[in-house]
Amino acid sequence: MDIMELIRTRKSVRTFDGNAVSVEDRKKLSEYISTIDNPYGIPVKFVMLGAKKHGLSSPVIQGEHIYIMGKVPKAEHCAEAFGYSFEKMVLYAWSLGIGTTWIGGTMKRELFEQEAGVGDGEIMPCVTPIGYPAKKRSIKEIGMRTAIKADKRINVKEIFFENDLSTPLHTDDVTIQNALEAVRLAPSAVNKQPWRIVKCGNDYHFYEKKTLGGSDAAWDVQKVDLGIAICHFMSIAGGDLSFTKPDISTDNDTEYIATVTL
Repeated sequence: MDIMELIRTRKSVRTFDGNAVSVEDRKKLSEYISTIDNPYGIPVKFVMLGAKKHGLSSPVIQGEHIYIMGKVPKAEHCAEAFGYSFEKMVLYAWSLGIGTTWIGGTMKRELFEQEAGVGDGEIMPCVTPIGYPAKKRSIKEIGMRTAIKADKRINVKEIFFENDLSTPLHTDDVTIQNALEAVRLAPSAVNKQPWRIVKCGNDYHFYEKKTLGGSDAAWDVQKVDLGIAICHFMSIAGGDLSFTKPDISTDNDTEYIATVTL
């Protein structure tokens, strides 16, 4: 499984061909899910349910048969841990030809949480339908992608820095170039791309540039996005995760999240 190729080619899928995911592919996906972990040490539970049987749907999705929900205990860094683990599942699904899309708002949340068995002390930040992509996107999906400028990415000079949050990062290291490109291509809520990285020696400090509010006081949807970004970076470059805040000046909308040391 070429992880960089999966990151480069994977797109959100909201229009499915209407065919059920094969038994073989469901088995492979379920087996992979059972192996997923994250560097936070916070367990993420996955629940796979039939859409029709459980009355699950989303107004932006067409042709789906199955939804996967993720649950995580409320704890420090739980949103990032969720994003990290859920993205590993998303990328593996894509390696099987299975499409997904992160859904955090356009659904009947209470119903999804009920059917997923979300308990006290747990949160369910996002869900995804799974299925095989249709040959053509629906008009609704095309409109949604256009509205959020789904394929547009922020200039690298505005998101990757060295020693502070104003000096653009330049590197000739191919592995780091690929890791940063993997972050640049990561999905995010309404494509806000809230990640910022500051390189200091072998340390890569991740920050959240806040532009959205969370749907629950216990978690911040953009921290899920940071978990996805960290997953992409570490999947390419490796490294160790830590949480010692560096002495780097930030504005009120920028929050330190974690450090990856190579």
